[in-house]
Amino acid sequence: MRGFANAARAAPRIRASLSKSHPRCRAMITTTPALKIHQQHGNSVDNITDRTADATTTKPIPDAASSASSAPTAPTGAPILKKTPLYDLHIAHGAKMVPFAAHSMPIQYPSASITDSHHFTRQHASLFDVSHMVPHFFRGPHAASFLERVTPSDWTNQPLMQSKLTAFLWPCSGGIVDDAMITRTGEEEFYVVTNGACLEKDTAYLERELGGFRRGEGEGGVEWSMPGGSALLALQGPQAQEILGEMVVVPEGGEGLGELFFANAAYMEVRISAGEGEGEGEGEGVGQTEKVLVTRGGYTGEDGFEIFFDGDTCAAAEAAAKFAEMLLKVAGPERLQLAGLGARDSLRLEAGMCLYGHDLDDATTPVEAGLNWVIDKSRRHETAGFHGAEKIAWQMVPKNKGGAGVERRRVGFFVEGAPAREGADVQFEGESVGKITSGIPSPTLGKNIAMGYVRDGLHKPGTELDVVVRGRLRKAAVTRMPFYAPRYYRKA
Repeated sequence: MRGFANAARAAPRIRASLSKSHPRCRAMITTTPALKIHQQHGNSVDNITDRTADATTTKPIPDAASSASSAPTAPTGAPILKKTPLYDLHIAHGAKMVPFAAHSMPIQYPSASITDSHHFTRQHASLFDVSHMVPHFFRGPHAASFLERVTPSDWTNQPLMQSKLTAFLWPCSGGIVDDAMITRTGEEEFYVVTNGACLEKDTAYLERELGGFRRGEGEGGVEWSMPGGSALLALQGPQAQEILGEMVVVPEGGEGLGELFFANAAYMEVRISAGEGEGEGEGEGVGQTEKVLVTRGGYTGEDGFEIFFDGDTCAAAEAAAKFAEMLLKVAGPERLQLAGLGARDSLRLEAGMCLYGHDLDDATTPVEAGLNWVIDKSRRHETAGFHGAEKIAWQMVPKNKGGAGVERRRVGFFVEGAPAREGADVQFEGESVGKITSGIPSPTLGKNIAMGYVRDGLHKPGTELDVVVRGRLRKAAVTRMPFYAPRYYRKA
């Protein structure tokens, strides 16, 4: 799948527009505070001191090139790829492995093509290894305030054990540093998942931002940890609840998965080994269990769950591998199959979901990206206090109503003929008016779909444009997203 191959090769870069911003903004971006980060591996903690000598030292924001050059390399000069806790499982099942986000990741399995895997997820359920994603915890009395500085979302009033998508933003420009899923797991605790491809950039950004915040709020207000050795699995598809329900141990009087709705989370005990005699018709007990954080949602447009094994609280790698093996055995191949990054990419695009570094980047604001809904209504004003609030508030007001509006907007397309891939030029009456950022032949719809940016005013559904594909103009009609109606499990 060419679209995914492009995604695997690319890594986010800081755009030149940041360096052209106001001098005060450049200073905010490049000044690095002296910090100590606690990088945690399993149950041990290594204190990694900040690379700066003092609080006045400055260093550039790492980009894809600097990240690659600092990575460990093999004698051949090729980067040494990390392995997820399920690496051996992937190899045992014959997965085709590719480099992605500094990890060796499965793109597909020999038992099914990417298209077959895509359809199986829509019809039954698939298990995805997404352990390349990066978990964080922010704890302390000022954790919500810190997150409200770096994102446009309201965390002070976020209900317990509920999740939502948001974006880390650059000071002044309001450009998207990375998108993230954040769950409030305690009154003063937030679980954050960011993109693996943005690890070095995000870490440098959070170091700087947290250092500046601490100087203003005082030490002890926010504790940030990144639990190493963790694992994250995504079980997606209409049979996901049925399958996971056979693995969850519900205490007497407790609530099961039927009470866990979309964007909600819960700590649960799941089985990672069979009870004595189980499978022989006389099993007793539930076997070995492990406590995990289960969030309802995912990246496919289907009902599903993400299951987090915390490396700080358990032997996550071993537990996740056991859980995956048992899940596959209990469900059977008729209900559950392993799926790779290839199917995950086509599923997310049908669901209208963005891939950072392609559909989102440092030079794009949430308003341009059509993500106004991540900006809580209570914060849609110039003095909201989050990075880029002044610019973003004016972008949300259309030009014809006295605001700044935007020059471009993210839209969906139906494309005739050959599929339009990332980078394809979008034209109107022979003039270039935008670019494609993602595009595939949709397995579910049986037609070519794409996502991209076009000039403001040409973004309305039904607008007819042209896309240059292999040197030829192809008709493209702007359409609403998602292309595929999500089937989330919501409270009636």
